[in-house]
Amino acid sequence: MVNKAQVGVLALQGDFAEHIEMLSNFDVDVHKIKNKSQLEKLDGLIIPGGESTTIKKLIDRYDFENAIKEKINHGMSLWGTCAGLICIANKLTEKDPIPMGIIDVEVSRNWFGRQVDSFETNIEFKGITENIKAVFIRAPIVTKVKNNVEILSKLTDGTIVAVKQDKILGTSFHPEISGSSKVHEFFINLTSS
Repeated sequence: MVNKAQVGVLALQGDFAEHIEMLSNFDVDVHKIKNKSQLEKLDGLIIPGGESTTIKKLIDRYDFENAIKEKINHGMSLWGTCAGLICIANKLTEKDPIPMGIIDVEVSRNWFGRQVDSFETNIEFKGITENIKAVFIRAPIVTKVKNNVEILSKLTDGTIVAVKQDKILGTSFHPEISGSSKVHEFFINLTSS
């Protein structure tokens, strides 16, 4: 019998419930993560969208950063969506919040403007055969990548909106509210590899 992948969603702030619901469609054990001791059992972790400054303050307050980095060093996969991408970036174009420096990219917050400027578009995503709907809500973009980072998706104007470094995934958009589970499936396959 093959053990199911253990996938957690950081449930400090943001749209963690939507990720948990999306993951429930797959043959994985899903965990709502509220304290760092719960990381121990995980094969993969999602840091959801929400308010990046608040999420990062809570990561710091509850001492998650070193625990997450330690788990990554032992093979855990990580996916940051929107605010989660901001939190895991190596560098931001803004001074706050101070990111965790997990993926070798520079990110710019709220690139497309305010909440009223949110939009949906279909994008190509490397490793997914059909185009997927991407929902951008006060979304960041990736402004720079190092050579060890693979670009998985760009908008038609060349703006980078999805990246991967080893088993670390970052997306500017919110796959958990798009109606498609294809990016979650991509992450589960990454987690199981």
